Amino acid sequence: MTTAYIKGISYYLPEAVLTNEQLVEDFPEWSVDKVAQKVGVLSRHVTVEGETASDMAYRAAKRLFDDYNIEPSQIDFLMLCTQSPDYFLPSSACLLQHKLSIPTTAGAFDYNLGCSGCIYGLALAKSLIVSGMAKNVLLITAETYTKYLHPADKSNRSIFGDGASACLISTDGFAEIGDFVLGTDGSGAESLIVKTGAARQKEKTGAQMVDDEGHVNRDDYLYMNGGAIFNFTLDVVPRLLDAIFVKNDVAQGEVDYYVLHQANKFMLNTIRKVCRIEKDKFYINIEETGNTVSSTVFIALKDCLDNQKISSGQVVAIAGFGVGLSWGGTILKFSKV
Repeated sequence: MTTAYIKGISYYLPEAVLTNEQLVEDFPEWSVDKVAQKVGVLSRHVTVEGETASDMAYRAAKRLFDDYNIEPSQIDFLMLCTQSPDYFLPSSACLLQHKLSIPTTAGAFDYNLGCSGCIYGLALAKSLIVSGMAKNVLLITAETYTKYLHPADKSNRSIFGDGASACLISTDGFAEIGDFVLGTDGSGAESLIVKTGAARQKEKTGAQMVDDEGHVNRDDYLYMNGGAIFNFTLDVVPRLLDAIFVKNDVAQGEVDYYVLHQANKFMLNTIRKVCRIEKDKFYINIEETGNTVSSTVFIALKDCLDNQKISSGQVVAIAGFGVGLSWGGTILKFSKV
């Protein structure tokens, strides 16, 4: 039976950097140490005016091609996960097909997902490989959440950074992709949302209100109900991991390493403790990137490979969870690194 493998991973971070020292200048009631302790982020990369998600996606894909000696002619399907496309239409994936010189015989589309986007993309890519519809799928994740943040939103400005990742899924590679567990709960949609700008409410309203946690909920900017998202995560992720083990016929003790969506340091540490995962088996490193939404898992996997935290023969659990509300995960079996 045909299976699917990860054959390459690369990523791109924009050149501009927002440090905690710069943030504290805007919010003098904070200290640099307080920001770092709360979310685990020291600095984050941010796009400048005129720099879009597709610009970063292009650079991530070019880096992937260079790093792994991939020819654009080899790509027969392109998927882009983004919630900040260049246009409502056409799909940014179509623009990237042309810009990257990928053959016109390749399929290409965008899909709108956030923190679970990498996982959903892997599931779709594997389906294309297993069905025989494609042999080499280029999966790109790219997000510019910082463009959705109000300048006075100190909480979210400390968490989010911009970035893009590119992954090649193929009929061979260094990591076999396992079976997936996916889930959705749209009843929590307003816990993480940008309300205006699209068809439901095209024009800006200027409306704002203060939520129960004292955060300002602005219609025209990204709003995150931190308490609701935290509770959702603690409810879903332990059950998600258990379901991944069952689906892939793997015992928790057989998992060598965990790479989860890098939401923030406090949330990840809480998940690790609740799930009773050893500290040396659990990846946390968002100090210089922040939460890059759909790109966090691929960025983390690439860093783990480069720093030899993952080696041949290891079993790695990956999972994403957040905006939607949406979640998913699978097992990666690394045969050669």
